[in-house]
Amino acid sequence: MDIISQLQEQVNLIAHLAFNTVGTLQRDAPPNRLSPNYPEPPPHPTEDGANFSEQPKLMSSALVKAAKQFDALVAALPISEAGEEAQLKRITELQAENDVIGQELQKQLEAAEKELNQVQELFRQASDNCLNLKKPDDN
Repeated sequence: MDIISQLQEQVNLIAHLAFNTVGTLQRDAPPNRLSPNYPEPPPHPTEDGANFSEQPKLMSSALVKAAKQFDALVAALPISEAGEEAQLKRITELQAENDVIGQELQKQLEAAEKELNQVQELFRQASDNCLNLKKPDDN
């Protein structure tokens, strides 16, 4: 897998971890009283209260680990020695090469379509000949 794909996978992992972390915190966090003017919130039904205190630590460590892996991948990206002008020149060369290859592929496509039409015409003629050779049934 190339480095760009790895970076994309890592970004997806970080997003996944962030959404799950926030969702879990929203779901499992015990209620808090917002103001003395509001009534006391009902107790939050939890199966394991001690587990909630560990969850944010585990999730944040997984998020930090994923962010560090992302940083390592970014650091592994090749550094461009050339300036912006050299990069633009290279892009222009690659686009010209792409255009030449595109024209070549277009010619091959046209030749293949021509050959397909010839084969279809020959098949039609063969089918017609087979039908014309068939003798009508005499009852």
